[in-house]
Amino acid sequence: MTTEPNPNAARPPRPAPAPVRGRRRKALLILALVIAVAGIAWAAWYLLVARWHESTDDAYAQGNVVAVTPQVAGTVVSIGADDGMRVEAGQVLVQLDPNDAQVAYDQAVANLAATVRQVRGLYSAVESGEAELSAQRVAVTRARADVARREGLVASGAVSAEELAHARTQLDAAEAALSATRGQLSRSRALVDETTVARQPQVQAAAAQVRRAWLDLQRAQIVAPVSGHVARRSVQLGERVQPGAALMTVVPLEQMWVEANFKETQLARMRIGQPVTVRADLYGGDIRYTGHLASLGMGTGSAFSLLPAQNASGNWIKIVQRVPVRIELDPEQLASHPLRLGLSMSVEVDLHDQDGAVLAAQPPTQPVLSTDAYARQIAEVDALIEKIVHDNLAARG
Repeated sequence: MTTEPNPNAARPPRPAPAPVRGRRRKALLILALVIAVAGIAWAAWYLLVARWHESTDDAYAQGNVVAVTPQVAGTVVSIGADDGMRVEAGQVLVQLDPNDAQVAYDQAVANLAATVRQVRGLYSAVESGEAELSAQRVAVTRARADVARREGLVASGAVSAEELAHARTQLDAAEAALSATRGQLSRSRALVDETTVARQPQVQAAAAQVRRAWLDLQRAQIVAPVSGHVARRSVQLGERVQPGAALMTVVPLEQMWVEANFKETQLARMRIGQPVTVRADLYGGDIRYTGHLASLGMGTGSAFSLLPAQNASGNWIKIVQRVPVRIELDPEQLASHPLRLGLSMSVEVDLHDQDGAVLAAQPPTQPVLSTDAYARQIAEVDALIEKIVHDNLAARG
């Protein structure tokens, strides 16, 4: 019996042509070679470049925001600068009504002059007291001599007992006057001994009142503490301001820095002093700033937030934290391409230098920030006080 062929039976595959298999093998080899080269290139790039650099886009330009605040109360009568204007340290930004301060200053000057003249009287009292004391001593000596002479004459009857008693009374009166004069002189000397008129306590107290009144008068002119550009002017003409109220701010753009927020996993090899390359979104990739790592933050952003996270709950989820890192920029580059507060920055830190410290080890040897905008005020009033004292001592002697 013969079997018929089943039409549904699987047919054996036809062998592929030899050229097709060769091209596929060649393509696979090329792909494998490309992958291997890419892997080697990536490994070389990581070993030679990537592992020695850390970068972040979570970085922003920061700077000092110096508040301009009054030191005395007053009514605003003029405003010397507006938002965006350049101001110099010591420039008058706001003028308060000075009339009340001027009256108080005039009173303090008059009081100082009167006090100097009163102290001159104390020195004169000492001199006259010494002269009077010398006269009282002479009177006591003469009264004692009279008593001694009369005591020798009473026995002979040349002098009566009544006359002797009268002489003794005069001696007692002279001694009492001497004692009173000596006490008054001691009190007068206690006010002027070991001091000059200018250093006498009453004069010093009056001079302090002049300084206070002078400073209040000068502080009616509210000056810029630093040089920079005005921002956020809120003061208006006619406004009654109180000490400590923020009237405007001054931003010194030459003191800008960058605050970069790195992940905690990126901080292991960061050291103070490492070079940094910074780009600003404001200028794009064409402008690059060079700087150095100035300090590493003392805590994460959440640690210093108003409401710190409480991770002791049962639904805790681990989140990679970020730590702020301060980067100082080249001042010349800042002058050529100024930044603004809050601008977005891109930061890349070069980690090759591992000799620096993680934390600052030494305290600063000088103030980080300072101003001499107010120094001239106290120097001027000291010269004025010296002149007032000298003028009111001119007639002494």
